[in-house]
Amino acid sequence: MTRVPSLYSSQSLALRYFTLSVALFGVMIVFGLIAATKYIHPGFLAQPLPFSMAKIMHIDVLVLWLLTAFMGSLFWLLPSEFKRDLVGMRAANVVFWLFCITIAAVAATFLFVQYGPGTDKTLWLVNQGRKYVEEPRWAAIVVAIGIAVFVYNIVGTAIAVKRITGVTWVIILNLIPLFGLYMLAFPAMTNMAVDQYWWWWLVHFWVEATWEVLIGSIVALVLMRVMNTSRNVVETWLYIEVALVLATGVLGIGHHYFWMGAPKYWLGIGGFFSALEPLPLLGMVIHAVYDAGEHKMTNQPAFYWTMLEAFGNFIGAGVWGFMITLPQINLFAHGTQWTASHGHLAFWGAYGCGVIAVIYLAVQEAGGYAQIGGRAWKWAFGLLNVGMYGMGGSLLIAGMAQAFYERAIGGSTFNAFVAAQQTPWFVEGIWMRWVFGLLFAAGYAILASNLIAISRRSRVAAAAPATLAVEGAGTR
Repeated sequence: MTRVPSLYSSQSLALRYFTLSVALFGVMIVFGLIAATKYIHPGFLAQPLPFSMAKIMHIDVLVLWLLTAFMGSLFWLLPSEFKRDLVGMRAANVVFWLFCITIAAVAATFLFVQYGPGTDKTLWLVNQGRKYVEEPRWAAIVVAIGIAVFVYNIVGTAIAVKRITGVTWVIILNLIPLFGLYMLAFPAMTNMAVDQYWWWWLVHFWVEATWEVLIGSIVALVLMRVMNTSRNVVETWLYIEVALVLATGVLGIGHHYFWMGAPKYWLGIGGFFSALEPLPLLGMVIHAVYDAGEHKMTNQPAFYWTMLEAFGNFIGAGVWGFMITLPQINLFAHGTQWTASHGHLAFWGAYGCGVIAVIYLAVQEAGGYAQIGGRAWKWAFGLLNVGMYGMGGSLLIAGMAQAFYERAIGGSTFNAFVAAQQTPWFVEGIWMRWVFGLLFAAGYAILASNLIAISRRSRVAAAAPATLAVEGAGTR
């Protein structure tokens, strides 16, 4: 019989965050399929849901499902590092429900209000108009408060304990820019070049710096749990990652500068340095596997999703990122489906696979299972990854057609833009993206049902001793 362990209050909250993140993952997929369908049939749901709104929902929910999964991951993993529960959990639970209400309210605003005149009122109540941080000002304030409480939960606990591990120090120091850079979401700048400059510091440094360090720390903690990897190994690679992020992250932003009027040399500098960030995470995982030698698998899903996290990060963020940010390519590929190909593979490889690994680890530990495996997770693993890499390849083909016909031959005119989208390569690429998107959605359905089934089994196991106790009392 499965013995269900008692959980810290922060771990109970983590399970709520994981539930929310998996639900948001599904919402993201729905709107992604709607947007993909609109590429094939532009009139599909045109009146109730314009393409711009479907795209906003798809991208913004992507950010939200990863952020909530990150928060759940740290709430689950850090009590073992601190050897105690996290402080301020009453406030953290309030923040969780505030997030749920805010997400629902902002989604309803985007879907039913959608747009308004460019006034202070719409900025506060409808849409800030900045990609990835479109939420209205009031919602951004709620998010900022929530992140501040999250920082307090971790930093306050660190202050309360006597000894802090190296991984914990990295997480704490990384929380400073994670919170501080989000403040750049608030200023409403009228100069477009200045606004884009600081917006890229928020978006790029969040995604390619603070998030990269955060997922590296999470993977380090997972490797120690799943493979008994030496702390010295993971912390050494984590320090290398921090050094590379500091050395390359700032310069890597430069591949965006050229497109807002900055000097030409930034394109080359940014294109080279932004590709180096994923390397330490790959090295950490390879070293961990080599160091572990023969390993008894007690959590196959967590192990394989962690392996894919490392290699997917290297391929999507590293190889694809290096390919598209090279100046000779970026001049033609920027803003095409080639960019979308890199974006899909990078977000999936760098972050999505890692948080799924933590969720499988959490359901195993929460249920008290000695081992977790089966066939369902393998189907989910296969369909999700075939779907994702199929979408990435399809978008790459469509993007290369755009770069060739629209940019290289057509000279980036509007007529060339329209003509490129009628070429066979573009049309076939967009169709195949839709097909692989369906496979990805099928993989998600199996993943969600598998996680629900594992959780239900643990609840049944938890209820069984109580039932036996009642029956025993009735026979005496």
